[in-house]
Amino acid sequence: MKKPLLIFLLLTALTGLQAQDRPDSLKKNTLTIDLDFLTRGEVRGGGLTYGDDTKPDFAAFILERTLLGIGYERSFLSARVTAQHSGTWGNNDNSFFSLYEVWIQLASRKGFFAKVGRQDISYDDQRIFGSDDWAMTARSHDALRLGYEGHGHKLHLIGAYNQNLANIAGGTYYKGGLQPYKSMAALWYHYDVPKTDFGFSVLFMDAGMQGGEQDESEKVWHQQLAGAYLAYTPAKWSAEAAYYHQFGREEHGLPVNAFMASAKFTCTPERHWTVTAGYDYLSGDKDFATPVGGTIGLTRHEVIRGFSSLYGSHHKFYGAMDFFYLTTYVGGFTPGLQNAYAGLRWTFKEKHSVSASYHFLATGTKLRNADMPLGHELEVAASFQLFRDCKLSFGYSFMKGTDTMTVLKKTADRRELHWGWLMLTVAPRIFTGKW
Repeated sequence: MKKPLLIFLLLTALTGLQAQDRPDSLKKNTLTIDLDFLTRGEVRGGGLTYGDDTKPDFAAFILERTLLGIGYERSFLSARVTAQHSGTWGNNDNSFFSLYEVWIQLASRKGFFAKVGRQDISYDDQRIFGSDDWAMTARSHDALRLGYEGHGHKLHLIGAYNQNLANIAGGTYYKGGLQPYKSMAALWYHYDVPKTDFGFSVLFMDAGMQGGEQDESEKVWHQQLAGAYLAYTPAKWSAEAAYYHQFGREEHGLPVNAFMASAKFTCTPERHWTVTAGYDYLSGDKDFATPVGGTIGLTRHEVIRGFSSLYGSHHKFYGAMDFFYLTTYVGGFTPGLQNAYAGLRWTFKEKHSVSASYHFLATGTKLRNADMPLGHELEVAASFQLFRDCKLSFGYSFMKGTDTMTVLKKTADRRELHWGWLMLTVAPRIFTGKW
């Protein structure tokens, strides 16, 4: 994104600040301190291997993530700093500490705003941009976001440029940072149609990435995404649909032509019961071979057709066991994914719930020498609100894989995968002060 354009848009947003925002008419200053503590124990039997000859063992571990945030707000200025720590109980070497959020936002009474710094970016159902709250390291972006919100319209323009070091020598090669992209620009627009329960969003994004090792050219390859999200939400049922198409070139220069489509229907026939059904389709690379042992062979892919779900909240989709799009297939390419699912949730005493769901999973493209079905996944979960800011939840998932799943993902030979978890979430507001 060109710097003059960013400067122009920033000035346009800030000119919306009105005379009534002078210091003599400011709202009270508000300071808040809040804590978000999450600890989750997991047990697993079966699953991914860690080498060609290594079989998966029973595994058990406890994870922890803590966010400590300080927020400040007055009439047209707000700011937030959030520190993040995550790690595994008993492990001191691989604990992770960082700043999850560091941003300042200027806003006007006309609806314009400018937000700059490290921030969470989440849109629509969080399939493309999402905070991924399940993960032990919540996702954020170093970005400038300009926008307008009012009269049912929301328009956001995002720009980001990443670098490893603030140095004069060493070029502009970027790898292994907060996000995989070197530069990113996105435009998101949402509109809620008046006097209806219908709303829609459109999203366009360009991501510039550098692949391989640093060389003299330091070439940046640009990949684009364009799509739309639709939602109709009457009182007792809702329908959602989305379509996104990826094009341009991936980080090694190969052309990209991939897409995904989804549909979801939710019904609440009675206030304690919710029924959900849906279908996801993610395109895959063609001529995907699955020789014995899980290797890919020497198939040459001249066009990347496997859809990348980018920066979304992946755990919300494609099954709770996260076999797909959090872990790659052998060889780095993907045969895509089909996910047909249905679920039932029972809510009692307003704050507690029990749910069950089923997923049928298959590849998105035909394989040369294997069937498309990957397996069946069953999930049960429960959540109990112990008090206002403390929740206890647990779940169990079982997957019965096929021969195709065994070859593609190198799972256990018996193809029976078990995973259970118990999680405590405590998120209190520790302090609120006004003056």
